[in-house]
Amino acid sequence: MKTLIIGCGYIGLPLALELRGRGDSVTPWVHSEQGSRGARGEGFAEIVIGSVADRDVWNGVRGEYDLIIHCASSGKGDATAYAEVFREGMREVAARQPKARKIFVSSTSVYAQQKGEIVTEASAAKPFTATGKVLCEAEEISLGAGATVVRSSGIYGPGRGVLFEKFRRGEAVMEGDGLRWMNQIHQRDLVAALELLVAAGASGEIYNATDDTPVMQRDYYAWCAEFLGKAMPPEGPGNVERKRGLTSKRVSNAKLRATGWVPAYPSFREGLVADYSPR
Repeated sequence: MKTLIIGCGYIGLPLALELRGRGDSVTPWVHSEQGSRGARGEGFAEIVIGSVADRDVWNGVRGEYDLIIHCASSGKGDATAYAEVFREGMREVAARQPKARKIFVSSTSVYAQQKGEIVTEASAAKPFTATGKVLCEAEEISLGAGATVVRSSGIYGPGRGVLFEKFRRGEAVMEGDGLRWMNQIHQRDLVAALELLVAAGASGEIYNATDDTPVMQRDYYAWCAEFLGKAMPPEGPGNVERKRGLTSKRVSNAKLRATGWVPAYPSFREGLVADYSPR
């Protein structure tokens, strides 16, 4: 297939390599010249560079694509950056490539549940953060264009373990009693899920991409403390300003598993051991 991957970075680049390896003609899209280095280093010659919401950049995109995967990052931006990358980006995708199969990677942050509920794709998605609301708008545009929407939980993996690295540096804080539920997915498992959904995902459907094991924050830090031989972090207030929102829910991956996807890292434990154990 002729495939365009918007956001060819931490998730998009390994996905591009997988799809190219099976015979697809893959064009990476990155936001900047600096962001193109990874794709160029892997031998991709045709690369689109610029904002996915920039109409002038889109005017330079040649031909029609069979598949478009939007897995870009907001670059730690605010709601304005989210609107550009996700909402307006998907608006352009829908308008410019109406015939293409589309996959949009969203976030489980659209679920605002706070009482430890088990959350499925049928659960209410009514975020209270500005960024979450933008993601819902982008999802609505995507689903209206027949896209498959993938709601990813917090991504970690080689070179990207925010929670673990904060603990290791002594910067972690236990939020209140530490009984807040958290959900994560390893980079390799999200890439594998997206590759599978290219064939097995249904258009106009939503899939939660997360591992098998939601974990309470206190249990997460207790495992990290034992793994590293460090003390538990101090207690403190939760950060209500975080982009993903201060939620507590247990996200189900049953629908994604029903497509045949099986996570290589069913919990953060296996993933961190793989990423941080001495080789």
